[in-house]
Amino acid sequence: MTKVSPTTSPFTIQPADRMNGLPTQFFATLVRKANEQIAAGHDVINLGQGNPDRPTPPHIVASIQEAAANPLYHKYPPFSGFPFLKQAIAQRYKEDHNVDLDPETEVAILFGGKTGLIEIAQCLLNPGDVCLVPDPGYPDYWSGVALAGAEMAFMPLREENNFLPDYSQLNESDLNRAKLMFINYPNNPTGATAPASFYEETVEFAHKNGVVVASDFAYGAIGFDGQKPVSFLQTPGAKEVGIEFYTLSKTYNMAGWRVGFALGNREVIRLINLMQDHYYCSLFGGIQAAAATALTASQDCVTELRDVYESRRNALYTALASIGWHARPSQGSFFSWLPVPKGHSSQSLADLLLQEAKVVVAPGVGFGTHGEGYVRLGLLSSEERLAEAVQRIGKLNLFG
Repeated sequence: MTKVSPTTSPFTIQPADRMNGLPTQFFATLVRKANEQIAAGHDVINLGQGNPDRPTPPHIVASIQEAAANPLYHKYPPFSGFPFLKQAIAQRYKEDHNVDLDPETEVAILFGGKTGLIEIAQCLLNPGDVCLVPDPGYPDYWSGVALAGAEMAFMPLREENNFLPDYSQLNESDLNRAKLMFINYPNNPTGATAPASFYEETVEFAHKNGVVVASDFAYGAIGFDGQKPVSFLQTPGAKEVGIEFYTLSKTYNMAGWRVGFALGNREVIRLINLMQDHYYCSLFGGIQAAAATALTASQDCVTELRDVYESRRNALYTALASIGWHARPSQGSFFSWLPVPKGHSSQSLADLLLQEAKVVVAPGVGFGTHGEGYVRLGLLSSEERLAEAVQRIGKLNLFG
């Protein structure tokens, strides 16, 4: 047998160009810094991530426990998911938003909402096309655009405009190449909500410019002060120009279950299902059964969760005011968006709070250049821990 001699040069793996073009995963860096402090033995209060801290409601857990024993769900599920789950989301949207959806043609089941946000860019964008992206905004919007080889044009979200994009200020050359846009209310990271008039303006803008709207409604169940968040799909003409993404992660504390939906325009839904046919064979049937339980059973758990977040928000802003850190209270989501004190950037403040107060916050610049000057705090700890975090920050005397 002939023995092959090793070559002198090492074998190297050459990644595809698309891998080198991916944006840095912002939250991975945030987690790494926090874990370094925890590993050093410090008591770290992590308010920087968007990971729900409460368990999934017991009746949903019981549903998957029962479903896991059903042999029907031990087989491959239908490629586009079980009809009963699509019917359940259509029923929920009808009851919550008075939106009519055809379960078969206007609902796609996703492996979490994040997956759909990546897929829609790949379904619609070619190299050279432009996607309109909110700034600040959820960084994973950028990932799908990068994977599609397309370009981004940013829509500034400014406090003086209630953190809504001003379409009249967008560049004409960008609009000529734009095919897709993301909007997100209740908003991550700013906690702002959008009125019905904004969605009417958005539908008109999309029609005029031939842009598909992707409404990220991940926090659609979390609105404060008696104000229910408005769904994009409630707007006349919305299904002609776009879709909405919804997830069970926030509404039912099911982040780890990875259940989401794309809803609306039939052609976009067809394209997402087509792409997923090549990637997946849908979610485990037991998870689909439990998801249907979440959507069709009593929604008291959703009301309770929203009340918990509102109580935490109120406690946080009361504590912040006591140390002189003043900001506009969030209107929805489970985030607070706070201005940094003079003499600091968002990153320098985040680093200082981690090093000196052992409190993790997300620097606003991680969400886009217009996020500079702010940090994001999550309402994902108990009121006692939120108060302790603010107390620690207050000892640094940053606010006069």
